[in-house]
Amino acid sequence: MSDTERKNGWQLAEHAREARPDGMQRLLSSAVWDTDGVRDDLRTYTLEYLGNQSAIVVIDETSFPKQGKKSAGVGVQYCGTTGQVENCQVGVFLSYVTAKGHTPISRELYLPLDWIEDRDRCRAAGIPESVRFQTRPELAVQMLERLWKAAVPICLCGS
Repeated sequence: MSDTERKNGWQLAEHAREARPDGMQRLLSSAVWDTDGVRDDLRTYTLEYLGNQSAIVVIDETSFPKQGKKSAGVGVQYCGTTGQVENCQVGVFLSYVTAKGHTPISRELYLPLDWIEDRDRCRAAGIPESVRFQTRPELAVQMLERLWKAAVPICLCGS
């Protein structure tokens, strides 16, 4: 999420003021961690500090310009960050907003249909066979359902 132009081990290590990229490369290439567990831990932490019944959620997509072809979901598509059709990834994000502050608490990576249809490419990028094509609105609904199941307090404004 930094303004570092290239997000590889060397540049990320330099941004973090580390002398060598070894730690970043291990984190990016071989560290095993439960991304959904981290997402849920962040949600729990956020609710401890920001949670209340008048909270609202905001859903937005954000695009990330990319130069390569191997990052999951990357392709020539509309990139809202630059306002152009170009090579990028698109994420759908859900933020939790209260009078005390706001933070993203959920995310889903949009995978274009051509990615999902190329199972070899998916395997190479570490995308499980079980992942199926979903539109951006369908990804947003999935995140809202996850909040509902976790009994996250939000304002159902207008109801």
